Amino acid sequence: MSTTHAPTEEPRDRSAVRSLLRLWPFVRPVRARLFTAAFIAIVASCTGLVIPLVLKWLVDGPVTDRDTAGVWLGALFLLLLGIAEALLFGLRRWLVARPLARVEADMRAALYRHLQRLPMAFHDRWPSGQLLSRGTTDLMLLRMFLAFPLTFLLVNGVTILVGVIIMLLQDWTLGLVILGPVIPVIVTCVIFEKRYATVARRAQDQVGDLTTVVEESVLGIRIIKGFGRHRSQARAFGELSRTLRGTELRKAKLLAAIWGVIITLPEIAIGAALVVGVVQVADGVLSAGTLVAFLSTALALRWPVDSIGFLLAMSQEAATATERYFEVLDAEPESGSGSGSDSAPESGADSGPGSGPRSGTVGGSASAGGGTGLRFHDVTFRYPDAPPGSPPLLTGIDLHIRPGESMALVGATGSGKTTLTALVPRLHEVTGGRITLDGVDITAMPREELRAAVAVAFEEPTLFSATVGENVLMGAGGPAGDAELDRALSVAQADFAHALPQGTGTEVGEQGLSLSGGQRQRLALARAVVGAPRFLVLDDPLSALDVHTEAAVEAALRQVLADTTALIVAHRPSTVLLADRVALLSGGRIAAVGTHQELLRTHAEYAHLMSGTDGPVDAAGGHASPEKAAGGHTSPGKDGAR
Repeated sequence: MSTTHAPTEEPRDRSAVRSLLRLWPFVRPVRARLFTAAFIAIVASCTGLVIPLVLKWLVDGPVTDRDTAGVWLGALFLLLLGIAEALLFGLRRWLVARPLARVEADMRAALYRHLQRLPMAFHDRWPSGQLLSRGTTDLMLLRMFLAFPLTFLLVNGVTILVGVIIMLLQDWTLGLVILGPVIPVIVTCVIFEKRYATVARRAQDQVGDLTTVVEESVLGIRIIKGFGRHRSQARAFGELSRTLRGTELRKAKLLAAIWGVIITLPEIAIGAALVVGVVQVADGVLSAGTLVAFLSTALALRWPVDSIGFLLAMSQEAATATERYFEVLDAEPESGSGSGSDSAPESGADSGPGSGPRSGTVGGSASAGGGTGLRFHDVTFRYPDAPPGSPPLLTGIDLHIRPGESMALVGATGSGKTTLTALVPRLHEVTGGRITLDGVDITAMPREELRAAVAVAFEEPTLFSATVGENVLMGAGGPAGDAELDRALSVAQADFAHALPQGTGTEVGEQGLSLSGGQRQRLALARAVVGAPRFLVLDDPLSALDVHTEAAVEAALRQVLADTTALIVAHRPSTVLLADRVALLSGGRIAAVGTHQELLRTHAEYAHLMSGTDGPVDAAGGHASPEKAAGGHTSPGKDGAR
């Protein structure tokens, strides 16, 4: 089992700082509280550096002078400083908790909105698990970075600077001893940053791959169980898990290496300073209180210095998460015209909640006249990720569906029928030519308006984790109630919904898997017709129905088609007979247009598609007998005789 990473390139000249600065638009609304929290943390940390100065006063003063009252006074100062430091750090945490939760929520909402606006070509390329990991794991890493590493990189930097100044003021020779490891530590951090960034990116991409496998396994659990593939799926999951484990161990080794350097070198420097300081005290050059204060300050700086390793690691992971997040946010949304093209949630029968208003209801009269209908003008299309130089999937499509007319689209498997229907609501953009609705180029229409006028029912129906009624009324967009819902269910022969445990208020579950394929398809058809759209695009909407239900749906659907302009992908003669005319798609072109009976008589490829054999079919769409195929002559028997 192979898993494809998100289609991205490794960034060149990567800068963690430049990546993290892209978070500023989301952080700006809460900047006051974050800056206040950072300032409080700096004050708290610097408060801790006052403790060594109190110790110096205690040792050189009350302790040396055997002043018991002074010792108790010094102890009280130390207690108050400790309490103040703890309260200030607690206040910092309280200040950042709520605003950072808001930042994470805003970023997640922005990602979701943008995903809805991205073209189908983007979603065709990207594994769903990669998108899920960006909206969950990566945003969690960013919230953690804003809450802790971002603040403490600043706080610890200021603390180290202030502490070094204090030590140099105490004794500059000991200060120089302490500063000895600075250059090796800086070099180690630079090397660590580059290596850890690469491994962190690899780990987060592998998390996305693992998420994809889990999602596919859950959604496809029936297939896995039905074919007994649970062991192979478990092996595939185990391989990805082991790969991720190896990457995480590589991260741990890098982090252990930098911690080893960052912890060991300063400890050696403190030990050296202790030896030099004791010698100076013995020689009377340095007071005991000054040495205690110096070493206490050095020990107080151990945490800010030791934390550099994992703060850099968390920052690198946050920078990688930021890059991954903005890889999606930087993707170009669907180009549109008009003020409403991308400003509102998109509509469409199968596009999710928030579809735009449609004209009328199922029982109403959708005007079929007064326009030119649906027209394809020399349309050419090739997928954006098709190999360079490959021929277009569709070439020179010229097709006119008159107002109020229903046209069936017939063609062999893979001929591009579904792709052609997807061009109408602009799920894909035409490569050449244009498509017009009542004379208006669809690219000149806001998507919200276009998808309010065109309803789509796909061959593979998609249902959401919502009630039956909510799934169907998703296609209405505008105000619609029980009457419209009941009429749509009646047209689609989906009255079974009323017999469900909670009627139309029954939750259908994820992907509607609690329903049969035919039931899901009928609900998708009801969703398409509930708003009485001006234009209706149906992609083989009856493929999962039994013959009796199909006949009932066709009878009800004819009433709807009488009041709308429709393009219907058809594979069976019974579906073709719903349409006024038929268009044959062959070799990426419209090979013939005519009535069902005309094409049966005049076009061998069409007759072959409708019969499923090499022989012709009768005008009603049934298989022709040998006698009919031969014009009344009987066919030869096995012995060759008539």
